[in-house]
Amino acid sequence: MSALRHIVYLHGFRSSPRSAKAQAMASWAQAAGLDWYCPQLPPSPAAAMALVHQRTEAWPDEGVALLGSSLGGYYAAVLSARRPAWRLALLNPAVDPARDLAAYIGENRQWHAPEESFYFRPEYVDELRALQPGATTHPARCFALIAKGDEVLDWREMLARYGVGRTLLLAGSDHGLSDFARWQPELIRFLLT
Repeated sequence: MSALRHIVYLHGFRSSPRSAKAQAMASWAQAAGLDWYCPQLPPSPAAAMALVHQRTEAWPDEGVALLGSSLGGYYAAVLSARRPAWRLALLNPAVDPARDLAAYIGENRQWHAPEESFYFRPEYVDELRALQPGATTHPARCFALIAKGDEVLDWREMLARYGVGRTLLLAGSDHGLSDFARWQPELIRFLLT
């Protein structure tokens, strides 16, 4: 694998580039001199994927890593199927967001800016269903950090779907990986190898 040059970080539902994990990885990427891309994703899955694809379509096949947390992990898995040479790192990744987010149709508040809201439309569930990432065909390029203590997503589903490469199955923790600083060095080691 060639040296890492670009990182795409995709945040979860109701999250943002201001999440603790995104900020920690952004600081590391900046210190390492890497090209960091972590957009505020629109609520429409089709629009989110188009935004990321537009920014990264000219990027090379080597030297790129996709990082995704929760819903962003689902998006990263979809992108990885299109760009299998890119490294893929998933943090408590969503497995079936069409099923899970159907309960969130309507107005939602941003986690890091509760004064801001967005509307999650019924058609967005169909957009999620249409994305469906295929099976991972390059396990050596995959890393999954999965917490048994995740209070939002079922760790068994995450492990069954994404535990194909290097996998850290945490005995506790939580959905937001509030202990991320403890596991960040392992993620960075994966990204650099």
